[in-house]
Amino acid sequence: MGISVELKKYTDRELRFILYDEDKHSLPNLITKIALSKPSVTYAAYILQHPITSYPEIVIMTDGSRDPLEILKEVIEDIKNMAKQFLASLNEALSNASKEGVKNTNSK
Repeated sequence: MGISVELKKYTDRELRFILYDEDKHSLPNLITKIALSKPSVTYAAYILQHPITSYPEIVIMTDGSRDPLEILKEVIEDIKNMAKQFLASLNEALSNASKEGVKNTNSK
């Protein structure tokens, strides 16, 4: 199942959208945490009305000096870069482990 988005509100200071994904916390939490680290962001959070019947609504608000959609695009790029760095580190650790003879404890 893919992720889909429903735009709820978009102004020069506020962006609200619903994120339709089965995992209702991981991605919304990551987006809002990174958005909060950006200059000009005054508020970023996600709202989940009900844990079973609703999907998270993500809110990003700025002081008006930056477009909240541009903030979201920047946040997504940051997440992509974090994922690439993680994958590179994981591959390096796996390569080092195989060179050192570390065995998979889950294999039969």
